[in-house]
Amino acid sequence: MTVVFAGVPEPPASAELEVVAHTPDEREAVWHATALRPDVLVLPVHPPALDGLAVTREVTARVPGTAVLVLTPPGDGELVIAAMLAGARGVLSRSAGHDDLVRFIRGVAGGAVVFGERAADRLYGLLAASQPMRAFPRLTSREHEVLGLLAGGLEIPAVARRLGLAPKTVRNVVSSIHAKAGTDDREVLLAQARNAGLGHHS
Repeated sequence: MTVVFAGVPEPPASAELEVVAHTPDEREAVWHATALRPDVLVLPVHPPALDGLAVTREVTARVPGTAVLVLTPPGDGELVIAAMLAGARGVLSRSAGHDDLVRFIRGVAGGAVVFGERAADRLYGLLAASQPMRAFPRLTSREHEVLGLLAGGLEIPAVARRLGLAPKTVRNVVSSIHAKAGTDDREVLLAQARNAGLGHHS
């Protein structure tokens, strides 16, 4: 698998890896990733500058076939969340050994989403302490609200009354929900919504 290392002092020696570029400056990673289109880009995030997050976002947008593995300071759970939101496929502590780094590169190259054990523990703790992540993230707040009411057993006229909307408006919202969810089947959509935890408090 082909790998670009940016801002990493010493890439691990492994017969599995073909290092196509190694630059000391993570900001150069966008150029290398765009030109070489590697399987994996490995780069660190250094607070407070956080250039690595901007690079991750740009590479993910420009070269979607390249998986980004972000190296973070040990124990920084907030950066784990930030790296995920930026599009990283994996997050590993900078203090991890070369064997772990090779294993993580292999994982993200194969399409997995991977985290170091401590990062995963911190991530789950942060998620548990925060507001639940919204299911169906492409939906607007209104669409999310309508879907929750439908999943709770209300029909369109009742949803319209609950929200003070015209039934036609609600039907238009429902059509938009179906389009974004990628299904025309009402029962499939509602089952997905209930499985995601929607509708329990309607």
